[in-house]
Amino acid sequence: MSASKLVGLMAEPERRRVIAALILSCGDLDYLVSTTGLDLRQVVAALERLTTAELVEVGADGSYVLLEETFKLVARSSQQQPNPGHEQSQIAPDEQVLNRSIVDGRLVQLPRKRSKRLVVLDYFAQLFEPGSHYSERQVNATLRAFDDDVATLRRYLVDEGFLDRADGSYWRSGGTVQASS
Repeated sequence: MSASKLVGLMAEPERRRVIAALILSCGDLDYLVSTTGLDLRQVVAALERLTTAELVEVGADGSYVLLEETFKLVARSSQQQPNPGHEQSQIAPDEQVLNRSIVDGRLVQLPRKRSKRLVVLDYFAQLFEPGSHYSERQVNATLRAFDDDVATLRRYLVDEGFLDRADGSYWRSGGTVQASS
């Protein structure tokens, strides 16, 4: 999802109210109607738009959950790309691989050479917080922001040890960890 699409989703006050309620707690339609002060029709319309955009998902118990990691993903993907005027020799080799593979926030090519492919997979692994568990749908939504072939990316991440999975749940098991500031 692009930053402009995320901002567009949040442009309507009804959707902002639903998002705010879901930030506080996941809940069903009754919870959202009572928390937002909107009528049922408005809540349903907002949820329809937010679930279609994969910003909200419906849990097995019928409750709605905000996919908060999408905000981090959008922020990371919209970071400034290196200035094209920079000399390539001044850019680290891993950055060169990422700059060739991810253009305008989209994966344009997954390198065939394993060492270069691992650089790209490590970048994707950093989109997931160590210690957090994710549903397959959440993993797909995160990866879909970069490429529509989420099954291939997910498989590579698991096969190369960046993510593990069990019982329909995924968690980060490898990759570099950015130092917090």
